[in-house]
Amino acid sequence: MSAARHGHPLRALVGLRTSLHRAWSPTEAILYALGVGAGQHDPAAELRFTTENSTGHPQRVLPTFASVLAADPPPLGDLTVIRHAEEAVTLFRPLPPAGRVHTTAAVTALHDQGSGALVQQVSRLRDPAGTTVAVVRRAMFVIGAGGFGGRRARSAPWRAPAGPPGHRIVATVRPDQALLYRLSGDRNPLHSDPAVAGRAGLPRPILHGLCTFGFAGRLLLPLVGDDPARVRHVRARFNAPLHPGDTLTVHAWRRPYGVVFRVSEGTGRIVLDRGVLAVAAAR
Repeated sequence: MSAARHGHPLRALVGLRTSLHRAWSPTEAILYALGVGAGQHDPAAELRFTTENSTGHPQRVLPTFASVLAADPPPLGDLTVIRHAEEAVTLFRPLPPAGRVHTTAAVTALHDQGSGALVQQVSRLRDPAGTTVAVVRRAMFVIGAGGFGGRRARSAPWRAPAGPPGHRIVATVRPDQALLYRLSGDRNPLHSDPAVAGRAGLPRPILHGLCTFGFAGRLLLPLVGDDPARVRHVRARFNAPLHPGDTLTVHAWRRPYGVVFRVSEGTGRIVLDRGVLAVAAAR
């Protein structure tokens, strides 16, 4: 008899709702930008993200900062068997350097992927006036929790790029990048503690998936007008871990609405796949 008939321990999470308030200042926005590599290649090149008082560079906020304002994933058990699977950020207006949002979230589905369970969560961010600022859709994969007879998740529509990428953007990830990203609130020891990484079967701590996601979103901005206020949607599937100290390469194909992209690490292995960054039409 399948585990589905007996009930799966994660089934109780479906429908779980979370409500919380998030507030941030220019400092948190700057720490996030530093955490995803802003200013590392050229400290003067991204002052709009890394400072709040530079002449001619009013502070701006990276669009993927919305991921930090979303609700944390629900309790899924042992951290060594949990991996980030997908992230999608939809923005209805630019995020200001300081602000407050009321974040409401719900676990919307549990899927049986065979080798594990996929848990989907949606967070809606509203400003103090009640207007929706952003929606963040997140999927977490729990290794070994599959095989219970549930439905398999359907993949979002995706058309693989034809031909070589029109752009390749290469960046080096600092050896202490995971520690910098921790300042944005993600304290998962899988990204810092060698002992925890070892128990997860990893040779060393890995970079936060959302850090890689933020790196890619930041590096792609020059290809879409270099205006973070125009970004409306960023999404990607997490394919494999990236390690601090590694090289990151963003492969991008231009589209009328923005770009599609993939991200690889130093050996060529794809770490982010099915990436899309869409922008509002230019006025």
